[in-house]
Amino acid sequence: MRFATIRTDQGDTRAVRVEGETLVDLGLADVGELLARPDRAELAVRAGEPVAGFAGFAPVVPNPGKIVCVGLNYRNHILEMGRELPEYPTLFAKYPEALVGAYDEIQLPPESDKVDWEAELAVVIGARVRRADEAEAEAAIAGFAVLNDVTMRDWQYRSPMWLQGKTWEASTPFGPYLVTPDELEGGVRPSLTLTGWVDGEQVQQADTADLVFDPVDLVRYVSTILTLNPGDVIASGTPGGVGHARKPARYLADGSVLATEITGLGRSEVKAVAEPAAR
Repeated sequence: MRFATIRTDQGDTRAVRVEGETLVDLGLADVGELLARPDRAELAVRAGEPVAGFAGFAPVVPNPGKIVCVGLNYRNHILEMGRELPEYPTLFAKYPEALVGAYDEIQLPPESDKVDWEAELAVVIGARVRRADEAEAEAAIAGFAVLNDVTMRDWQYRSPMWLQGKTWEASTPFGPYLVTPDELEGGVRPSLTLTGWVDGEQVQQADTADLVFDPVDLVRYVSTILTLNPGDVIASGTPGGVGHARKPARYLADGSVLATEITGLGRSEVKAVAEPAAR
């Protein structure tokens, strides 16, 4: 099944089931609320009226409790960055203020002139889980979505800790859809192709077969550290082709159009807009 959080012309958001061109109102404010409901399975399939006044896509989960991101998780990206394959996942955090909808603008802050792209598969959690074994980790995956971990490289590398380059406000398109594993080849270990474009030029493409740690591995690992709850998100890392690794390096500019597509999950396309300098 396919779900989304949409904005309406009344100024609110609604959780919808996507049936072709029809958006069926599920009677809830957003997909995060749907995932948190104990009667989620019944709500997901119940009959509903098409939503009137569609005004765009919000982040598919607008306010996740946690966004755990994984660095250096595609073999080709690890090699292009001149590193060795990791024994354990490299983790950092992102906060909900960073999220925007799949067709919103992203902000280029005046403090950074090295804003880079990172097409990613997002894993969305659908059940509370701690210290998950493999079966529990598989059962905890509600579905997958498109995400782009837009990164301020100059801030990322100010210190050995990456957080400050990774969670700038209004920088991270997420969505448009949450797609359940049963819709995808490979299920909770989906076989998907990620592709990214900047201004119409393809800059990234890879298959999820190149992941070092697959979605089930990541749920197991992260849930060892802390409890994962419905609506939490794991951004599973980016493949090769980022701007920072190019020679010469290349970054997003005011007016750049960043598109991210994953087979079966849809496409986001956002315009980068320079944020005015703070007074």
